[in-house]
Amino acid sequence: MKLISVSDKLSIPSGCKVKVSKRIVTVDGPRGHLVKSFKHLQCELIPGKKDILIRVWFPNRKAVACVNTIKSHIENMFTGVRQGYKYKIKSVYSHFPINISIVNDNSLVEVHNFLGEKIVRRGNLLRGVTCRPTGHKE
Repeated sequence: MKLISVSDKLSIPSGCKVKVSKRIVTVDGPRGHLVKSFKHLQCELIPGKKDILIRVWFPNRKAVACVNTIKSHIENMFTGVRQGYKYKIKSVYSHFPINISIVNDNSLVEVHNFLGEKIVRRGNLLRGVTCRPTGHKE
């Protein structure tokens, strides 16, 4: 049986402001603002006072799955502007001992001896990202 439309509502938490313009969602909160584009999906995003309606007309199976995907992306944006995220990365090795150093006021990460290579791999950290070593070696 062919579906006419599939829709889902997403409530906007307190302290967040949402703006939807041409399938581009902007979320403002206490920790900053995030912008995500859903232009590649055929959907309707209708903002209300306290919720967002996500709707797809005449969907196939993949379009039905996209409704929940869009809902999850916007919920993750709410989490990011309200609480933020914290990632912990651990470097391990099996044969070649890796040496990682943090330089330039915690804005550049250098990886030495990755897979036995002689070159030094460098990664610049984005603005707002902090990096600190734990000093824990096993």
